[in-house]
Amino acid sequence: MPILALDTATMVSSVALADEKKIMAELTLQTKLTHSETLMPHVQQIMEMADVKREDLEAIAVSIGPGSFTGLRIGLAAAKTMAYAFNIPLIGVSTMEALAWHYPVPNVNIVPLIDAQKGNVYSAVYRWNNEKEAMEEIEEVAVYGFDEIIEKLGNSNETCILLGDMAVKKALPKKAKGELPANVMVAPIHTIMPRAATVAVAGLKKLANNEIGSVMDMEPIYIRRSEAEDLWEKRQAKLKAEAEKNA
Repeated sequence: MPILALDTATMVSSVALADEKKIMAELTLQTKLTHSETLMPHVQQIMEMADVKREDLEAIAVSIGPGSFTGLRIGLAAAKTMAYAFNIPLIGVSTMEALAWHYPVPNVNIVPLIDAQKGNVYSAVYRWNNEKEAMEEIEEVAVYGFDEIIEKLGNSNETCILLGDMAVKKALPKKAKGELPANVMVAPIHTIMPRAATVAVAGLKKLANNEIGSVMDMEPIYIRRSEAEDLWEKRQAKLKAEAEKNA
């Protein structure tokens, strides 16, 4: 039985259907359209094209971050709604882990870089374990300045492959100028951005290990607070200071 996978963590909107043997269907779009406009029509479209009915689905896997605050909320809300309505398991997959599944090969550090705003990136390091056939996180996700993480990777002397939207925005221009360390490479265009197919692959592994999430309790992995929260807090502090001044 197939699972449905969703990824809306970045500007990419991607949905896929997969089982243990194959990727049955995938639709990935990177345009100026919002996830709220594209996600559910694309789910309906690939299910119709793959001739999969909702009662055929075994589970729903969704990328839960880190990434775009709005994108993550849209994707998780859709996944929760469908999992609840269809009465099937919900599986949360780290956006970073899903990206790392582009490269299940040994002896390489796989380094997803996702935009954390204000010139920062979310980064983690993964490595493929051939014996266990598992993608292992060897450095957990953290926030870095872009130049800081590149210097850190360069000093590691390990072969590193960069993926994610900040690999596109920041690393590719540095590569073109010859400014990346010799041991740091950028993934090619067809594997550099998130895809629901890798969310599905990671989700199938988690489903087999009974790593099931809760429809009621699953939350996005934000790591840091949103810009809106920061602005709201600053505004409240300003209003409080003005009130105290005028009291």
